[in-house]
Amino acid sequence: MSAVLAFDFGASSGRAIKTFFSKGALRCEEVHRFANVPVEKDGTLHWDFEKLVEEIHAGIEKAGAFDSLAFDTWGVDFGLLGKDGALIDLPVHYRDKRTSGILEKAASVMPLEELYRETGNQILELNTLFQLFSICRMPLFQKAARLLFMPDLFAHALGAQSACEYTIASTSQMFNISKRAWSAATLDAFAIPHALFAPFVESGTAIGTHNGAKIVAAAHDTQCAIAAMPCTQDAEHAAFLSCGTWSLLGMELDAPVLSAESFHAGLSNELGANGKINYLKNIIGLWLIQECRGAWAQQGHAHSFDELENLANHSMPLRCFIDVDDAQFVSPGDIPEKIINYCKKTNQHVPQSVGEIMRCIYESLALKYRVAVKQLENLTGKKIAVIHMLGGGARDVTLCKFTADCCNVPVVAGPIEAAALGNSIIQLVALGEIAAIDEGRRIIAGTEMIKRFSPVHSEAWENAWELYCSLFCK
Repeated sequence: MSAVLAFDFGASSGRAIKTFFSKGALRCEEVHRFANVPVEKDGTLHWDFEKLVEEIHAGIEKAGAFDSLAFDTWGVDFGLLGKDGALIDLPVHYRDKRTSGILEKAASVMPLEELYRETGNQILELNTLFQLFSICRMPLFQKAARLLFMPDLFAHALGAQSACEYTIASTSQMFNISKRAWSAATLDAFAIPHALFAPFVESGTAIGTHNGAKIVAAAHDTQCAIAAMPCTQDAEHAAFLSCGTWSLLGMELDAPVLSAESFHAGLSNELGANGKINYLKNIIGLWLIQECRGAWAQQGHAHSFDELENLANHSMPLRCFIDVDDAQFVSPGDIPEKIINYCKKTNQHVPQSVGEIMRCIYESLALKYRVAVKQLENLTGKKIAVIHMLGGGARDVTLCKFTADCCNVPVVAGPIEAAALGNSIIQLVALGEIAAIDEGRRIIAGTEMIKRFSPVHSEAWENAWELYCSLFCK
């Protein structure tokens, strides 16, 4: 029997999952869970790296014996190391305002459509390239000898070699997805030194040891979640929906899509752990519910997630919607009030109760998912036959049901801990226990709790879709 330890970091929490593999079966055990709370320092929003490293050591101690460990995290963010190999400052949070308004300046350096053809990433202010562009003239950047993305930085803190795993690099807006190399044209245009980056390693590469256990590169949480997709047939027509703080809805392809139409649709090409191209749409996800819950708690009204879901289900359906990706919903701060004002501004029914606001979020997410499904189908020429809901969203029956009904596509929900399971599969491949990610997917399909939601086509959803498109699809 082999045991591996997966550290899965989300934007609001982290967990250490120990996975046992024996006789072709997986058994997972959560050994440690902790909050991931950003800190503000000198007006800048940072990740509390030292605290997170303490949590890693706590997880290792609780886990007992294991053969390997690996880290997966959100994309784009990084730490800068000095010549002595020490962290110069706390890593900055992607929601920090240092990149606000930077796209206009970036476009004067390199036209954004050209940048898209070079890198394949959706143009977002929070991408690594624009974070670096915002600090390239600061003393902090001048001191930097090495950049490590967050999962590689955590591994380095445990003594692993400096490395840059491919899947996390592909989120940066600096990686040429066609060539599987840094985009020299992009780095040179933005005056970013090539030597700043560690050598590339494949997902599943052993990059060090800690107390006798191998440290394996797993890297981007989305790609880990997709590695755990229990898709055993007709993968060509399957979509994934990795739903946590962010929702990533896309398809696995053999080659990137870098057309002008793809650029204008805001779709991203990222590298998967299995070498496939994950062609996807970044959509705000459960962040909206998390922020609303926090805002109501500050007002003295604490609600569990189950209570919020129940209140949504007891509210009138399909009365008002938001574009969940509107810039005002990206930043923290009283999301319920922002939703109310947004509905007023767009001349819709104005939600007042907790249930109405929650219903608005659920339905708006489902409608945005339908936008992404249509874009993917149009740009790939492939009809989506099933959506695999992965991650935290898979436990939310309402979200799964609304997604199936709105998109008129079956939703297969699970596994819930998809990123940690994919991380574990990558480690087991590295240990030689599993032949490949496809074998791991078959094992997950046979052992994990998977639920299926068949769509119920209704005129009400079609009318809602027409209204949504008239408001937000111009």
